Amino acid sequence: MEDLIIFSGNANRQLAAAICRHLRISLGEADVFQFSNENIFVKINENVRERDVFIVQPFSTPVNRSIMELLIMIDALKRASAYRITAVIPYFAYGRTDKKDQPRVPITARLIADCITVAGAHRVLTMDMHAGQIQGFFNIPVDELTAQITQARYFSEKDLPDLTVVSADEGFAKKARKLADRLNAPLAIVEKRRVGNNGHTEAMGIIGHVEGRNALIVDDEIDTAGSLTQAVRVVHEHGARDIYCCATHGVLSGPAIERLGRAPIKEIVLTDSIPLPEQKRQPNMTLLSVAELFAGAISRIHDGRSVTELFR
Repeated sequence: MEDLIIFSGNANRQLAAAICRHLRISLGEADVFQFSNENIFVKINENVRERDVFIVQPFSTPVNRSIMELLIMIDALKRASAYRITAVIPYFAYGRTDKKDQPRVPITARLIADCITVAGAHRVLTMDMHAGQIQGFFNIPVDELTAQITQARYFSEKDLPDLTVVSADEGFAKKARKLADRLNAPLAIVEKRRVGNNGHTEAMGIIGHVEGRNALIVDDEIDTAGSLTQAVRVVHEHGARDIYCCATHGVLSGPAIERLGRAPIKEIVLTDSIPLPEQKRQPNMTLLSVAELFAGAISRIHDGRSVTELFR
């Protein structure tokens, strides 16, 4: 591990430090701050020449500042002659702008992929992207982890009887099926449609059986919680017993906390892919750490081993 070094921007230093503890190394020293004119300054305070460098930086709030910090850190490390630079992005924002679904709109996810590549990153390590095809936007290797291993372990230990896994929408059904298989549970799917460009969704019905059963509603992220609470409403109206919700990324923007507080949810399970501020934490929220998973992936990338080993 002598050639391995991990740095962090300001987006989630707690996760970066936890990853380093699992790897039994110290977090690399770097100055990353913003001047009063909003220009970002980066200075790497360690020798990185010919070293294998990983930068842990989810695109969490403030999103655009987090992205710029990562790009500038990559550039600084490239100019300091790092041997290889891996951008570790636990949460990849702009994942919903992965295609032109309207006239005269951008494909921002592709733009960000290009920026990361041009900045000088050699590879990307991320987790549970909103759209799998984003991997193809990069011209460098991309390893996408999933929090399902951690989530499945947690709910297996709870040993909930009569459990049905519910996909929050049709687009997430394939990934929800994998979690259902891990938990040896049947799958149901909430039908919905998105209305306009403001994130509003309308739940239409449910495919599958939840009456009298415990329901685990799963999605990749909880943003404004509109989709999730619509799914909760439908599942509740169809006679579910206790309702649990599970997502990798807890963005929790805008009215999310208020909506979740009104919904009949017994427990909300998130990961620490992005920080969860104290003011957003609720009594029924559980936070699972993905630090060990990222540490395992970083170790395998550094040693030239298969990352797929983590999911066997």
